[in-house]
Amino acid sequence: MTSSSSPSQDQRNSAHTRTESLRADALMEEDVAWSHGVDGERDGEQFDRSDRAALRRVAGLSTELEDVTEVEYRQLRLERVVLVGVWTSGTVQDAENSLAELAALAETAGALVLDGVIQRRDKPDPATYIGSGKALELRDIVLESGADTVVCDGELSPGQLIHLEDVVKVKVVDRTALILDIFAQHAKSREGKAQVALAQMQYMLPRLRGWGQSLSRQMGGGGGGGMATRGPGETKIETDRRRIREKMAKMRREIAEMKTGREIKRQERRRNKVPSVAIAGYTNAGKSSLLNRLTGAGVLVENSLFATLDPTVRRAETPSGRVYTLADTVGFVRHLPHHLVEAFRSTMEEVADADLILHVVDGSHPVPEEQLAAVREVIRDVGAVNVPEIVVINKADAADPVVLQRLLRIERRAIAVSARSGAGIDELLGLIDLELPRPEVQVEALVPYTEGGLVSRVHADGEILSEEHTSEGTLLKARVHEELASALAPYALVGS
Repeated sequence: MTSSSSPSQDQRNSAHTRTESLRADALMEEDVAWSHGVDGERDGEQFDRSDRAALRRVAGLSTELEDVTEVEYRQLRLERVVLVGVWTSGTVQDAENSLAELAALAETAGALVLDGVIQRRDKPDPATYIGSGKALELRDIVLESGADTVVCDGELSPGQLIHLEDVVKVKVVDRTALILDIFAQHAKSREGKAQVALAQMQYMLPRLRGWGQSLSRQMGGGGGGGMATRGPGETKIETDRRRIREKMAKMRREIAEMKTGREIKRQERRRNKVPSVAIAGYTNAGKSSLLNRLTGAGVLVENSLFATLDPTVRRAETPSGRVYTLADTVGFVRHLPHHLVEAFRSTMEEVADADLILHVVDGSHPVPEEQLAAVREVIRDVGAVNVPEIVVINKADAADPVVLQRLLRIERRAIAVSARSGAGIDELLGLIDLELPRPEVQVEALVPYTEGGLVSRVHADGEILSEEHTSEGTLLKARVHEELASALAPYALVGS
């Protein structure tokens, strides 16, 4: 991957390199290389402006459709794409790493990556994102490669999307739309699907302007909108926006109601003083694999980005027998769209409410420090900056020893593990045991054998210091929380 700052012929010839790292080799077979529509025609056929504008429609906002439950926002499955990025700061390696990550995102969405190009600029061009000269070069690359979609490594304004499409003559999507597509594919629960739909609508709302002349047509008098559907002189685009906002408000209420059930469970865990541990980290860092290794939960493990969107909470136990909960959360990524963070805020509350965060980082990544920084930015956004953290360097068996030692030196509380082989897991469990909050009340009690359930609670929720079985009952010395200390009070020995 190279960069250029002017459109001379030599620079244009060297401005892009078709590297194997940006290709989806597994999708190169001819039978999956093309996307087909209902009529069997190739998806990505060149359309004029009015036809291409139809791809940007929000379902249910036309006069023919009434249901606005789903948003059509340019799904990428099985499309042939060219990637383009703007390099504004950092090194060329940083820019290439970012584009390589965009390639992984595109492949996760089901696209075939054909090529990638970077433009060196002080800032993105306000009209075409990459500048008029680079846009013409990009058009040549699109024609040469047979691509039907361009994916930009940034969030583009509505005007940038339209102007760039005018030049390259194929569909253009940005990084945010790509991530939304992946989220839509992977959301399984009712809450997850609702959160994705809300994020889609937030993304689409400012992009209605200019998307087809019908959207900006004045709707007055005896038009087809029907009675009481719009205010005096309200345009079609204003009606569209109002209906989207109404739908978003309804979905926020629904998500808030779904949140109640999860909040009740969290309150119950707090009442029982069960410590909680949240697994956070960059997408595809191996969080679900670590959860399985620590608990045997059998959670889906998939080598793709954003395989986990819905939080998974499992019961776990420390080597000393203390019970705690372990929650797997949605993976993070650099430049995660703000409205996605907002939409998934209720899900990410598992991180903010935790007693301890296991921050998982991919040790085999060439620059894991960037992943750590991106995740910590989101952790800060959800209000979890003061939660204690253990950095878990996963895939240590595949890591560069120099990178691994650098991470262990930089991160004060870090441990190298392999969720695949189990290396380092016992040491991690020991660290978790040390870091979890400990019961604060020390008691000594003689508990009758008829109260065996109370002894079991001490084992599960407290810390046993000594235990002896006598003829009168179980003699316990333990540290417990106040609520459990009150339950043990009738059997407490004098002076304890």
